[in-house]
Amino acid sequence: MASVSMNKLSSTTFPWLVADIGGSNARFGWIARKDAGIEFVRTLPVIGFTDPVAATNAYLADLAAQLKEDYQAPRCAAFAVATAVASDQVVFTNSHWSFSRAAVQSALQLDTFIVLNDFEALALSLPRLSAAQLKSNGPLPVQTGTLAVIGPGTGLGVAGVIETKKGWIALPGEGGHATLAAGDEFESALLNHVRTLYPHVSAERLLSGIGLPVLHRAVATVMQVSTTELSAEAIVEQGLANSDPVCAKTLDIFCALLGSFAGSVALILGARGGVYIGGGIVPRLGDYFFQSRFRERFEAKGRFDGYLKHIPTALITDTLAALTGAAMAIEQQVE
Repeated sequence: MASVSMNKLSSTTFPWLVADIGGSNARFGWIARKDAGIEFVRTLPVIGFTDPVAATNAYLADLAAQLKEDYQAPRCAAFAVATAVASDQVVFTNSHWSFSRAAVQSALQLDTFIVLNDFEALALSLPRLSAAQLKSNGPLPVQTGTLAVIGPGTGLGVAGVIETKKGWIALPGEGGHATLAAGDEFESALLNHVRTLYPHVSAERLLSGIGLPVLHRAVATVMQVSTTELSAEAIVEQGLANSDPVCAKTLDIFCALLGSFAGSVALILGARGGVYIGGGIVPRLGDYFFQSRFRERFEAKGRFDGYLKHIPTALITDTLAALTGAAMAIEQQVE
């Protein structure tokens, strides 16, 4: 779909409601008019609500209380969701939520209701990201051609966006469920072990919030040491502090495997403009990430080392970027 300039949009389509709904949290934002940015951002826990309608109504009730007589019900909405979107029924991969797109549109009395994959929305935001929203220890991506984004959060999202004469078009997919490959003997032993536990070892199985504990246990097994069950948060904390050798090795392997996977995504999509890292895990790693083996393994593709060497990578530091992408999805549909 062609990108529509905000100044061509009719004021009668506003207000807009945008949401970025993951496995753990749902972020909501509000666009009151065509010359306004995203305001009144609020994050609600997915576990605290039965479904997206209940969470949305809680957000809108709070917003109405803040705006009082200035409140108007939303006319258009876009929900970026952490699952594949293929039919009316949307079932989340890593949470208890599910909903009918038609039922939600009716319940919220929306003129326009768009549901898109959360990383499709994040991909749509890439051409608009500024240097202030990014961090890199090398050159920043060039916002032309084809761009890719991967993101370890609760799960592992993957998407791309391509520049055309009619605007930017997102390339949604479920790349996080692609098979994970080993890059050395330790990783081969690690994946061999995980394959005894699961019939398919996807990238998400290890490179995500739900995957870090699995990776941690597998690392301990390959190292032949005993360890206790830890949450993803505890693994990151102890790994960064270097207070536990298994956690430290887990973070090292996590960054290495993520770099290798990101390089594969760059090759598959031809994302020569750049590869962005989103999600909630990598920002917690701070400078450790930029000192890790991520970039080394990103480029380690044999005969295509030189191809990858010239592709920039950057971390998205703005946690609200997907809301911008959701707004762009409305722009592309509403004139």
